Amino acid sequence: MALAFLFAGQGAQKVGMGQSLYAQSAAARALYDEAGRVLGWDLAKVSFTGPETELTQTKVCQPALFVHGLALVAAAREAGKIPAGAPSYALGLSLGEVTAYCAAGVFDFATGLRVVAERGRLMQQACEQTTGGMAAIIGEERAKVAELCAEFDIEAANFNAPGQIVVSGEKAKIEAAVTGAKARGMKKVIPLVVAGAYHSRLMEPARAAFAAYLETVPFAAPQFTVFTNTTGQTVSDPAAIKAALVKQVVSSVLWEDCMRSAAAAGATEFWEFGPGGVLAGLARRTEKTWSVKSFSEFTDLTTAA
Repeated sequence: MALAFLFAGQGAQKVGMGQSLYAQSAAARALYDEAGRVLGWDLAKVSFTGPETELTQTKVCQPALFVHGLALVAAAREAGKIPAGAPSYALGLSLGEVTAYCAAGVFDFATGLRVVAERGRLMQQACEQTTGGMAAIIGEERAKVAELCAEFDIEAANFNAPGQIVVSGEKAKIEAAVTGAKARGMKKVIPLVVAGAYHSRLMEPARAAFAAYLETVPFAAPQFTVFTNTTGQTVSDPAAIKAALVKQVVSSVLWEDCMRSAAAAGATEFWEFGPGGVLAGLARRTEKTWSVKSFSEFTDLTTAA
């Protein structure tokens, strides 16, 4: 078995995530306790009890998902559920890409948490300084969505799975594009409730500041194969990883491409570490024959091979 770890992105968070891990795994509890010390605020409390309005803030949910994903891996390792030498691959959606790099040893937990916290803070700041929006387009080909983006001056933010594309941009332009899409015969175009226009040029202030922040953060080569959302391909040089993380803030998330590349590289099983099984759902939509398991809480780990 060639195992690939998958890590969730923003939007997957839910109040209560990780509480069972904290209660039943010493390894997971240690990460949550360390997170509180590193951040200077009680990430465990917000993750476990909310309120939801606080957890869903970009600056909060990004570190919360990062810690939850790695706490799941730590608990699984502690319980002996992860085979020796695994994984062979790791990939994550948007924020989850940072989690994947940390799992691969590109930086340690505390460093990765600081990186994620700064990324979330800067992205929230960019949201507050702009009026952005996003919409999901279901059942359409990439070329048709590209035409729509060009016509309404918006951008494709996420290529999540075949026929599931998210567009991003100024709120008024997104609203016009939603109307225009329906006029073009696109049957399912859904405006999303989001704080801003993620993975678009409206995030440029965050990208620039994040690039400056990462200049002083040391990166190492990954201990196993990782994939970047910016190209859908593998990345191994520390400088290239850093550049990819910076670019990712304003560019399309090629998640479908990442998954297909991992399968082509030899991944035979995907294990998702994160709440809600979102990535497993996208995987099944992309290729029904892939073997995918999801782990969200401690009880899920007892079913791991």
